Amino acid sequence: MHEIILCKLGEIVLKGLNRHSFEMKLMSNIRRRTQRYGKFKIYSRQSTIYVEPVEETCDLNAAYDACKKVFGIIAIARAVPCAKEKEAIFATAKEYLGPALLAAKSFKVESKRSDKSFPMGSIQLSQWVGGALHDAFPHLTVDVHTPELTVYLEVREDAAYVHGPAEAAAGGLPIGMGGHAVSLLSGGIDSPVSSYMIAKRGVQLELLHFASPPYTSEQAREKVLQLAQELTVWCGRLTVHVVPFTEIQEEIRRKCPEDHFTLIMRRFMMRIAEDIAAHNECKAIVTGENLGQVASQTMEAMACTQDVTHLPVLQPLIGMDKRDIVKIAREIGTFDTSILPYEDCCTVFTPRHPKTRPTVAEVAEAESALDIDALVREAVDGIERIRIDL
Repeated sequence: MHEIILCKLGEIVLKGLNRHSFEMKLMSNIRRRTQRYGKFKIYSRQSTIYVEPVEETCDLNAAYDACKKVFGIIAIARAVPCAKEKEAIFATAKEYLGPALLAAKSFKVESKRSDKSFPMGSIQLSQWVGGALHDAFPHLTVDVHTPELTVYLEVREDAAYVHGPAEAAAGGLPIGMGGHAVSLLSGGIDSPVSSYMIAKRGVQLELLHFASPPYTSEQAREKVLQLAQELTVWCGRLTVHVVPFTEIQEEIRRKCPEDHFTLIMRRFMMRIAEDIAAHNECKAIVTGENLGQVASQTMEAMACTQDVTHLPVLQPLIGMDKRDIVKIAREIGTFDTSILPYEDCCTVFTPRHPKTRPTVAEVAEAESALDIDALVREAVDGIERIRIDL
């Protein structure tokens, strides 16, 4: 049977006059994600993207798994098209879903008639096909409330489609429709989740990582690159900008008050992120900060950190409970890598008693002993850029 993939649209359907551009971007993203699995015809009809294999060698299983992780798709199903005739629809349901119908104890049929020229209404079609399936599989009982299996019938412009229950997909908006941003990526649990959540809003990311050898190890660097690799299944291809941060941290330790170390370090991170943003047409900076989680994430501390940038700082985790962040990390596949015991630069020269209620003026005074512009320029000039593909 000629199986295809039906990708159901989420909030894209609410976009009004802009909807077409969202659908075109989504189809482009799907095409890029599925091209390694064969040649597919990808087109849009009535709030659904169709992914149809053109060659028998297409790997439909792999394409299906890839489409589930494309932002902009809210639900996904494998389906078989057939003629828009009740007998053909029944025959297709009997053959395509036969094994599932044999295994189930109860079922129901749900129909959606988008083509209003079809001579039967949705309820009529469900009743007719449901009755025919019950005759073909007499062990089944009809249960319209909590069936073990639901048979879905969709009568659309080009054909009728038969499928079983759809699966939840990534949701969100197509990557590229929400602009471009720099996302700070450490080796912890929070920043990969933060990157994922902002990408889900259609944002294309440049990942920024700060490395401080010899205080941070090669394993810590490889851990971050592995996290980036795990994010590509959701975010598409990514570039990781690895910033040499050792000199900045050593200068801070030599010349600044200990209780301000972390705050000044984070201000440098914002300055460097803004520089990278300017060279990559990015309009925002993304961080994994969570209000009150550590000393540098109080309101006062974050105000000091963000004082040095003119860009919006997006913080998708700001009000989340830690267990909810961990839950998402497990779901997207980054948790096991995040908990590997290789520490990042945020653990270098951690103050014993960090300042939790700083003011912008006192932090600026504390870092005035540093040649800020020279340190930023040296770090930016030393950036290593690593391309991460799917």
